[in-house]
Amino acid sequence: MGVSLKDIAEQLHLSKTTVSWVLSGQGNKKGISAETQHRVFRCAEEMAYEPNLLARSLNTGISKTIGLILPSISDCFYAHLAQRIETEAEKAGYSLMIAGSNAEIERESTMLRLFCSKKVDGIIIAPTKISQREILRMLGLDYPLLFFDRYFPEMEANHVIIDNKESSYRLVYHLIEKGFRKIAILTTDPHLLTMNLRYEGYADALADAEIRIDPALYGEVPSADYRTNIDRTLDRIFETAPDVEGFFFTTHILAVEALRYFHDRGIDINSGKYGLACMHEDSLFRILAPKMNIARFPIEEIGRHAVRMLLEQIECKSRNATFVPESKVLSCEIDFRDS
Repeated sequence: MGVSLKDIAEQLHLSKTTVSWVLSGQGNKKGISAETQHRVFRCAEEMAYEPNLLARSLNTGISKTIGLILPSISDCFYAHLAQRIETEAEKAGYSLMIAGSNAEIERESTMLRLFCSKKVDGIIIAPTKISQREILRMLGLDYPLLFFDRYFPEMEANHVIIDNKESSYRLVYHLIEKGFRKIAILTTDPHLLTMNLRYEGYADALADAEIRIDPALYGEVPSADYRTNIDRTLDRIFETAPDVEGFFFTTHILAVEALRYFHDRGIDINSGKYGLACMHEDSLFRILAPKMNIARFPIEEIGRHAVRMLLEQIECKSRNATFVPESKVLSCEIDFRDS
């Protein structure tokens, strides 16, 4: 059985209440001397005391934990971001609980309710498009919540996103400047605002170059089975537009699957015949497609701002202060690797 507050109190001949106040960070507020606080902390360390976070949250209303819900834990982007968010949370004295929604509405709602039951102080989430009922309920309760990567413009909530439209525009216009005009777009999940913005960037770049949008060069890949669906989509593009000159991928996952497709079909994607561009990167690009132009997501900035903004909302709630949602749009670093 673990060491309790009572054990420490008996060891130091102090009251359990005094020990509790010190270990919960209220020593100065309660007028406890620095010497006594030092004795309590040293004793707790020597006895390997582990605080009961659930009990503390019930007493103080603060658990010092935040939840993170990701569409895919295995995706390198979300995995790297989770690591950054955990680092930023730990700097502020918070621990992180992570769950994957698999981009499934019911699972996401279940995870939201689970985190609430665990008394986490706030949640960072990349939401699915049609999960609004549970999110609206939480916002109605003034529950600290922050969206990243995806968000709902109509909701008054904190969000951190990248400049999807501008980054897409710059990538596609670069391909045009390099002489590629018949540029296909491979995208997915058109119900997501993120994907719509990336398509708009693609379309605007073509329009500014006075290039007509060709429906034959539009490839929408259902996310349920990327491997099978991207094969069908690219087969169709090459059949209906055999003179295709370039490819713009709205996600790095699509790009990786496309590179596998090119390899399987014996298509030399690095011959210089095709222009390539992708939103975000994958380590495989350096080996399989070294001339893939990318918009590199600012993962460190996303993590830093997400934690800061959520903790500010948590602090507002603890003080019953007025909360004003913040919108943060971060620029991507564009890496033109074919230059």
